Amino acid sequence: MTFQYAASVGDLGTEEAMLVELDGADGAPVPVAVVRDADGEYHAINDICTHGQVSLSDGEVLGCLIECWLHGSQFDLRTGKPMQLPATKPVAVYPLKIDGENVLVDVDNAL
Repeated sequence: MTFQYAASVGDLGTEEAMLVELDGADGAPVPVAVVRDADGEYHAINDICTHGQVSLSDGEVLGCLIECWLHGSQFDLRTGKPMQLPATKPVAVYPLKIDGENVLVDVDNAL
């Protein structure tokens, strides 16, 4: 696994999301939503909604879900599974670990 620095733990408050672009295995940028849920847990998912093709990090975090601002699709931050239509395809979920104050994400090994 190749973990990359994505953010500092202090960059996100509870129920907040931010967009970061990390380098994929082929060198192409991968848009990642780094999210802190209602319980304070951190998650990393692909930032692009599978329905509306817009940034999920611009949406609202509701507990352990993130809601797409365009059409209201909701995705489980733990599994990437869509929990609210109109989205029917999941988003990729990436391994994440906390190392001191650093949030690290591995975009090469989606779960």
